[in-house]
Amino acid sequence: MLLRHIPFLKAVFIHSITAFGGPQGHFGMMLKTFVHQRKDVTEKELLEYNAFCQMLPGASSTQTLTLIGYKRGGLPLAILTLIIWILPACTLMSGLSFLLDYFGKSNDYMYVFKFIQPMAIGFIAFSAFRMSKFSITNTITRVIMVAAAALTFFLFKTPWVFPAVILAAGIATNFSDKRIPQKGVPPKKIKWGNIVIFFTLFLIAGTLSEKARKEDWPNRAPYNLFENLYRFGSLVFGGGDVLMPMMYQQYVVRPNTEYIEKENPKVLKIRQEDFLTGSGIVRAIPGPVFSIGAFMGGMAMQNSNPKPQMQLLGCVIGAIAIFLPSALLVLFFFPVWHNLKKYAIIFRSLEGINASVVGIMIGATVFLLKNISTDMLDGSFLPFINLFVVAGTFYALSSSRIKPPYIVIACLFLGLIF
Repeated sequence: MLLRHIPFLKAVFIHSITAFGGPQGHFGMMLKTFVHQRKDVTEKELLEYNAFCQMLPGASSTQTLTLIGYKRGGLPLAILTLIIWILPACTLMSGLSFLLDYFGKSNDYMYVFKFIQPMAIGFIAFSAFRMSKFSITNTITRVIMVAAAALTFFLFKTPWVFPAVILAAGIATNFSDKRIPQKGVPPKKIKWGNIVIFFTLFLIAGTLSEKARKEDWPNRAPYNLFENLYRFGSLVFGGGDVLMPMMYQQYVVRPNTEYIEKENPKVLKIRQEDFLTGSGIVRAIPGPVFSIGAFMGGMAMQNSNPKPQMQLLGCVIGAIAIFLPSALLVLFFFPVWHNLKKYAIIFRSLEGINASVVGIMIGATVFLLKNISTDMLDGSFLPFINLFVVAGTFYALSSSRIKPPYIVIACLFLGLIF
């Protein structure tokens, strides 16, 4: 049965190696390829798929493409579509983790990447600006944005700040039913049984990870890594630009706090330079931004033995764990989507969640800027160049004439010069 879908899978593969520009760019290419050229779905269906995926945590463009496969050939084709879509980007980002590991030892070529780090901050700042245009529309969303930004900045080293802010924002916008009233009578019952697998995996991953930490298992790293990435994939609203601050807090900031250094010295950690380099390079490759999970998995386990087998295992775990929640959520919730649309509480919660996401990105941008703009008074021009790169990236993205891969190439060239 799958043989007749080979032309479709071929189109998915071509899309996976040519789709630049993040979710917005991916949507435009899906519209061209799967609606206008191949007619796998109608424009109305694609718009509805995209709107549905925006309501879920996880990788929205990945979920949208998975639904196209699901519509054409059911669950088997949806799974194949997902694998073909994520494989090229995850392979490239896995290779980058080994490349940076080698460069980090030789230290001869790392200067090439030094302006990729402020460029990544520019991407996050621009995403916050872009999202604010349609997410910040009234007083309550403005208050949520400011509060989320402040809490993110001051509590960045606290692991629960991101989910707590998102949950509180979703509750806050349900206190009033004037903006989004209930229309019609929602169905009395929705069958939630299919989502049991999602929460069971969440619970098992968290339990095993904590047990491995407390009992100090010699092979605890894979359990901890799977829990980290599965949690990120389950909680991230707003795409890769919200995922980056969460990962930064988990792997760069938190391991260097006094409490963690004392109580959990074997925690997974990544150097700030490597983290920001990876989060910048992922913009230059085609495919989903969530492929950064493969890179983070490899970097987090680069010092585990036996090497490089454990580092490769980290790449595989990172890729699977970050995308698995997205697939489970979209395939389990889509069959009840038409019922969910009748619940105003869903849309009220999303209003607050989107506002909190903007605030989180603003707070993370300021926090990361603080880290790269220090020592301005010591006579070095590097902090000023970093700020120039952040501002230049923001302007280039705002102009919409310069595509992200060219921005990355320009920053690599700048690293060669300075």
